[in-house]
Amino acid sequence: MKTLLPILVLLPVVCGFGLALLPASRASLAKGLALLVSLAVFALSLAMCFRFDFAEPEVMQFFYVQNWLPQFGVAFSFGIDSISLWLIMLTTFLMPITVLGSFSAVKERHKEFFMWLLVLEGAMLGVFAARDLILFYTFFELTLIPMYFLIGIYGSTQKLWASKKFFIFTLTGSLLTFAGLMWLAWIGSTKLGYWTFEIGQLTEVALSLSASQQAWLLGALMAGFAVKVPLFPVHTWLPLAHTEAPTAGSVILAGVLLKLGTYGLLRFALPMTPEALVTFAPLIAVLAIIGIIYTALICWVQQDVKKLVAYSSVSHLGFCVLGMFALNLAGVTGSVLYMINHGLSTGALFLCIGMIYERYHTRDMDELGGLGKKMPVWATFMVFFCMASVGLPGLNGFVGEFLTLLGAFIAQDVLGPWYAGVAAIGLILGAIYVLYMVGRVVVGPFKVPKKYEDHVTDLNAREIAVLTPIAIACVVLGVWPTPMIRTMEAPINGLTAAVQHEIAERKADAETTELTLVIDADVTPTEVVR
Repeated sequence: MKTLLPILVLLPVVCGFGLALLPASRASLAKGLALLVSLAVFALSLAMCFRFDFAEPEVMQFFYVQNWLPQFGVAFSFGIDSISLWLIMLTTFLMPITVLGSFSAVKERHKEFFMWLLVLEGAMLGVFAARDLILFYTFFELTLIPMYFLIGIYGSTQKLWASKKFFIFTLTGSLLTFAGLMWLAWIGSTKLGYWTFEIGQLTEVALSLSASQQAWLLGALMAGFAVKVPLFPVHTWLPLAHTEAPTAGSVILAGVLLKLGTYGLLRFALPMTPEALVTFAPLIAVLAIIGIIYTALICWVQQDVKKLVAYSSVSHLGFCVLGMFALNLAGVTGSVLYMINHGLSTGALFLCIGMIYERYHTRDMDELGGLGKKMPVWATFMVFFCMASVGLPGLNGFVGEFLTLLGAFIAQDVLGPWYAGVAAIGLILGAIYVLYMVGRVVVGPFKVPKKYEDHVTDLNAREIAVLTPIAIACVVLGVWPTPMIRTMEAPINGLTAAVQHEIAERKADAETTELTLVIDADVTPTEVVR
């Protein structure tokens, strides 16, 4: 079991590159082999989940260390807590579904397509499992390469521009983040007397920084991770990338890749920069709320169904950031739940839209309508996942949204009721644009492009098998989220401990200052006590 994490990370990468060695005459085998590999990785992650000690979810488990560059303190270091575990489970759960959903969508270069999907899976798993900064950054950047080729080769009409914009935005931001973290490692080498890139040790070094140094470090972290989320105003690459990407690319981009940004903020910013966070959390929350409202209004006027769902991701991830920067247990727990739930419901919506595009080669709401009459199974799944996306109580989206808003509402020392109240407008707008889309595409008079009117078919068995597991997960997490929430309380408390200590110190200082001012006012002792 000690080598389970490196095997889990490297297996899809090795097998992915193995697909590239298939002879051209056997290229059609790539999709079947890719499905087998992704299922094997999911089975390994299930074994890891069953062996995980949930009595100590905050402790790094399945720890594996192998020296890489010992003279510089760099190692192949892996380990996970319960937060990493659930994000790994999300990744391994979505990948075989995505592979199976791509069987009919990919018409050429099969082995290259599925090779990049498997390499991407390994890179994403490496981000969640890495405990060494250099290893984390290596996997973080490695995710760019497969997605660049998936968009650039298999995308739509503007695929080259979309892939370049995606690559430039995310690479530029992450380079600034890497520079900040290398600066932190250099400070650590002067204080400790040796180089180390172990994330736990670097966290201790970061806590010894001055307030201004923490502010610079937080700025570097936000430069890369905010672009990856993406947070307003550095979100402009995402709608284009989503719209132009193939269905599998959109599913993985929404389901997992965007969570690398929020995960980075959770794993680095919260424990490393408490003083800076308490100072700048209101500003970051305002940016999150602007993103929630602004992109929700953009969704309202979209004609392209896929672009509407793409902009909705920016709006939804704004709630995720808002909850995280409430800096309390409720908000951060809601943020992590939102990562998982958004990956399920939005990934499923992209799958539903992809199934329609395969049939009618359009996503324009002016050319599609009343599909529920001829495609009742598809319509059922589409409406179900739309309701999950807008946070219908009883489905997975509700719990995360409620906790993020609750966290912002009760964070009196950082945010407060006004932040939660304004952000809640986004929930209303979300319901409006989703119901507007459902009203035009699912109900009403039947309408498809004329050349496809005689070839209308509902979902086949494979497509139903693709969507059903996600629907089940949405119901389970909506009805019974308590077990997952309980497993995350301890690690979240650990990540926010320094922030809560900083908030308590500032509150105590403010009370002391107020008491001093009262005493200096030459009032009676009785009034001072009162």
